[in-house]
Amino acid sequence: MSHQTGRDAAPQPYAVLSPAAARRVFLALTFTRWFPVGLVIGLLTLWQLERGLTVAQAMTVSSAAGLTIFALELPTSGFADAFGRRPVFVVSAVVNVVASVVLLLAHAFWMFLAAAVLTGIFRALDSGPLEAWFVDTVHATDPGADVDASLAAQGTVLGVGIAAGALVSGALVWWHPFTGASALVLPVAVFVALNVVHLLAVLVLLREPRSAEHVDSSGARRALASAKESPAVVREGLGLLRTNAALRGIVCVEIFWAVGMLVFETFQPIRLAELVGGEERAGAIMGPVAAAGWGIFALGAAVSGWTSRRVGVARTAILARVLNGLGAVVMGLVAGPAALIAAYSVTYLLHGSAGPAHSALLHREARARNRATVLSINSMVASVAFGVSAPLFGLLAEQVSTQAAMVCAGAFSVLGAWFYRSARRAETARLGAPVAPEVTPAAT
Repeated sequence: MSHQTGRDAAPQPYAVLSPAAARRVFLALTFTRWFPVGLVIGLLTLWQLERGLTVAQAMTVSSAAGLTIFALELPTSGFADAFGRRPVFVVSAVVNVVASVVLLLAHAFWMFLAAAVLTGIFRALDSGPLEAWFVDTVHATDPGADVDASLAAQGTVLGVGIAAGALVSGALVWWHPFTGASALVLPVAVFVALNVVHLLAVLVLLREPRSAEHVDSSGARRALASAKESPAVVREGLGLLRTNAALRGIVCVEIFWAVGMLVFETFQPIRLAELVGGEERAGAIMGPVAAAGWGIFALGAAVSGWTSRRVGVARTAILARVLNGLGAVVMGLVAGPAALIAAYSVTYLLHGSAGPAHSALLHREARARNRATVLSINSMVASVAFGVSAPLFGLLAEQVSTQAAMVCAGAFSVLGAWFYRSARRAETARLGAPVAPEVTPAAT
C-alpha cells in the first residue's frame, strides 16, 4: 500500500491536462502575459515624464524594478516548487494588476517608485512557474516527452504578442478619443484591463492537481530553505568568478551591456520626444517603432548564428558588442527623428546579434552542476548594473543633455568587448585541443 494513500484518496479538483491541452494553455497564457507589455514598452518613460517626473527621477524609478528583481530572484526561485506552480503564478498575476493600477494612477515620484517595486516583485514571482507547470504537466502523462518545440513556440508567441501590443498602443495614441485627457492615458488604461484579463485567464485555464500544491507548513519550510540558500548560491557564484577568468570576463561584459541598453531602451523615447515636440507625438511613433524593433532583434539573432559558424562565437560576440555600442553613440549624435529611428534599428539588430553569442560563451564555461548558478549570477550582475547606472546617467542627462548621456553610455558600453578576451583565448585553445571535452577553462 502506498504511504501516500491518505493524501491521494482526497478528491482532486482538477484532472491532469493532456500534453496537447497543456500546450494550448501554455501558449495562451504566454500571450495574455506579454501582449499587455507591448502596450507600454515604448511609452513607460514618456508616461513618467508627462506625469511630472524629471529624467533623473524616471531613471531612478527604472532602476528600482531591476534592483527589486535582483534582491528577490534567488529567494523566490524555490517558491513554485514549495507551494505549487498555480498558487505562485496566481499571486504574481495579482501583484501585476496592483502594479499596473498604481502606474495608471501615479502622479508623484513615490507612486511611480511603488509601481516599479511591485513590478519587480511580480517579475521575480512570474519567472519560471508557468514553464515549470507546462513541463511537469506534459511529463505527468508522457514521461520524458520532448518539449523543445513548445518552448520555441512560446518564444514566438511572446515576440508576436509584444509586437502586436506595441502596434495597438501606437494606434490608440493616434486615435486619442478622449480629447480632455492625455493621449497616453488610453494605452496605459488598456494595459491595466488586459492584466486583469490575464489574471482571470490564469484562474480559469491553469489547472494543477491539489497534490501538486503545497500550501502548508511543509511548503513554507521549503520556501524558507530556498531563501536561506541564496547567500550560499552567491558565494558559489563568486567562487566561480574568482577561479575562471573566461567566465569572469563574460559576466563583466553585462555591466557594460546594461549601460548600453539604457540608450536604446530608455533614452530613445526621451530623445524622440525632444525631436518631435512632445511625449504624445513620440508615443504615437514608438508603437510601430517598438514593434519593428522586436522583428529586427530576431533578425539579429539569426545573423549571429550565421556569423558564429564562420568566424567563431567569441569573435561574433566581440564584434556585436563593439558595433552595438557604436550604434548607441550614433543614436546620441543624430539630429532628426528619422535618423534616430534608423540608428535605433541598426543598434537593436546588433543587440539581437550579441545575445546568442554571449549566451553560448556563458554556457561553455558552465557545467551541469553549476549551470543555474552561472545563469543567475549573470542575470543578477546585469540587474545591478542597470539599477546603479540608470540614475547616474539620468542625472547626467538632466544636468547636461539627453544626447550627452546617450553618447557617454554608448561609448562606455563599447569597452565591454575587451572583457571577452579570455573567452576568445579559451575558444582558440578548445579548437586547437586534440580532445576538446577534456579541455577546462583557463583559471587565474
